Amino acid sequence: MNIRAICTDIDGTLLNRDRELSSRTISAVKALDNKIPFILASSRMPSAMRHLQEELGILNQPMICFNGGYVLLFEDGSTAQPIVLDTVQIPAGICQTIFELSKGTDIHVSLYVNDEWHAPQQDQWTEREIRNTKVTPTISKLEEILASWKSAESGAHKVMCMGSEEPIAQMAGALEKQFSDQIHVYRSKSTYLEIAPRSISKATALELLLKDRFDIEMTEVMAFGDNYNDIDMLQAVGLGVAVGNARQEVKAAASEVTLPSIEDGVALAIEKYLLSKQKA
Repeated sequence: MNIRAICTDIDGTLLNRDRELSSRTISAVKALDNKIPFILASSRMPSAMRHLQEELGILNQPMICFNGGYVLLFEDGSTAQPIVLDTVQIPAGICQTIFELSKGTDIHVSLYVNDEWHAPQQDQWTEREIRNTKVTPTISKLEEILASWKSAESGAHKVMCMGSEEPIAQMAGALEKQFSDQIHVYRSKSTYLEIAPRSISKATALELLLKDRFDIEMTEVMAFGDNYNDIDMLQAVGLGVAVGNARQEVKAAASEVTLPSIEDGVALAIEKYLLSKQKA
């Protein structure tokens, strides 16, 4: 297979046990020398991905944010306003319903749009996400944010609900029953619920991006993932690689399984399929 592009999930796939890039991973990506696109695809917002791009030396490469709902390119690696290649939002009305369902529970609802993170208060969930993503939210009255979105006919690229397992499970069930044709409801952990537009995925975003910017086919891509929201992408590309810590369903959907993320599985595959050929 002629690998002309790489696309990888971040959390649970690319990062080590400290949720950081290992020196081996950085070296492997930098050794590619930007000769092929190296695309990050995540449920994260742009700011939570941009510092990783900088460490990897790929500031000029596009990124797939919010599981495919927001696809960006910072031209020439600059810090100016990015080129938006695609944007798909959850309507304000559905966001309002999610917020209403959270009332009377311990569920923390965070709203994400473009490169903004609106959190309702500084609590344990806010602090955890700050540590995980190295991004600081705007503490907002969500009622006011939702009202402004409704008047502007806007919405969220992602809604994230965090809380105790039982309320999160009940929230997931209620949303799937009411909006199954409009949103993806994805439990990244038993205490985390991530909500995205139904019409998008990492696979659809990657295909759009490759056609728009690179004229590369999906069959010429090596992709990496660990969780349910990576399955479509791993199945759609030429070489879908699951890390060793991936869920069993993800491993079953992949062409190959590499080492776990904490053992530099992505770097190992890059070395195997691309860097060994360079040395040869």
